[in-house]
Amino acid sequence: MPRQLGDLEDAVMTRVWQWNRPVTVREVLEDLQQERSIAYTTVMTVMDNLHQKGWVRREVDGRAYRYTAVSTRAAYSAALMNEAWSRSDNPAAALVAFFGMMSAEQREALQDAMRIVQPDLSGTSEPQSGEPAGAVSDEAAGGAAEDPADGAGPEAGR
Repeated sequence: MPRQLGDLEDAVMTRVWQWNRPVTVREVLEDLQQERSIAYTTVMTVMDNLHQKGWVRREVDGRAYRYTAVSTRAAYSAALMNEAWSRSDNPAAALVAFFGMMSAEQREALQDAMRIVQPDLSGTSEPQSGEPAGAVSDEAAGGAAEDPADGAGPEAGR
């Protein structure tokens, strides 16, 4: 069974985040080829698609492009989840099924996230965590502090 394009996009983005520097298609290709057989043109197409979607920016370097992440892994993951959820014809049922697949640790992370973004029920607008409304700690954001971008989202840098 062939891998889904989303899996390959994730593999490419993982390398861009891990290396934390501008990367070429050739560099990503050589690293991916350690795990699987893949063509240069496939990686080039995926990186171009990521550029078109606004997840990476690119600069010309000789005859090649160098790609840099525009957003954090946490923002990328959130966008993927939102995209999948928005495709459902029954979003509530999709959420129930998704929550049912979660591990205890994932459910705890979800509860922590809800406390951050949802005002507590006592009527104050401050989340229970004591952080400003809308603030997300590095831990709650999935370690976003180790990502190279500032988390501005895919539109940043356009």
